[in-house]
Amino acid sequence: MQHDPGRRRFLLAAATATASLPLLAGMAQAGPAPAAAAPLPRLPLADPAARALAYTDNAAAVKHPAFKPGSSCADCTFFKAAAGQAHGPCTLFPKHAVAAKGWCSAWAKKR
Repeated sequence: MQHDPGRRRFLLAAATATASLPLLAGMAQAGPAPAAAAPLPRLPLADPAARALAYTDNAAAVKHPAFKPGSSCADCTFFKAAAGQAHGPCTLFPKHAVAAKGWCSAWAKKR
């Protein structure tokens, strides 16, 4: 049985190329590392949208006819922060973070 050096060289080159594809693909995709997202600024109470929805950052002090005792941003469907965070994003105020202990008149119980 004879060995063909051309075939052996081809198989070695094919195996090397196949093994290096993941490395080359990773290098091609690696660019500058994406910047970490800056935290959202807190919603000012004087913001027009906050005033329109009677937002407050302390639900314990709310005196609004629509307020339900025990309700706060933390248990609202619009609040999108992880459990336990003091502040987080709200879909009603997309450019600001709201207090988990806050409240507004658009409050809707999280399901």
